[in-house]
Amino acid sequence: MEPTPAAPPSLLGLSTYLLSLTGKTARGRLAARLGERGLRLWHFAVLAALADFGAQAQRALSDRLGVDPSDITKVVDQLEAAGQVSRARDTADRRRVVVTVTPAGRAALRGLLDEAAAVQDELLAPLGPDERAQLHALLLRVFTAAGDTRGGED
Repeated sequence: MEPTPAAPPSLLGLSTYLLSLTGKTARGRLAARLGERGLRLWHFAVLAALADFGAQAQRALSDRLGVDPSDITKVVDQLEAAGQVSRARDTADRRRVVVTVTPAGRAALRGLLDEAAAVQDELLAPLGPDERAQLHALLLRVFTAAGDTRGGED
């Protein structure tokens, strides 16, 4: 006897539905791995944004990641308490707070990227290297065309 599909077959025929389910699974697995380190996905996103784009005004970081300013404040507070970011008033505009990743934050990010790679390897295990590269290229193309570079809720 064949196992019953987890979702209605009519929905499994929709690529957008499959992307949603796969994304939910990937996000859940990554969140669990980060949780083992006492971190959440937004911590990862903030560290990555600061490492990739350099120091950011806290408000600009909020806008870049699509996170409510009060939520970004909490995330930055937690990262600062862990010594992974530092905050300082902008010398050009004292109203702005500039956030910078610290060496400890860069080290933490390397570990988080390793965790993310492990989750990716688990999730994409059914695919060979060429298929993984093709999937990545196609997803990047769709993502770029969609125009939304912000993440979802954590």
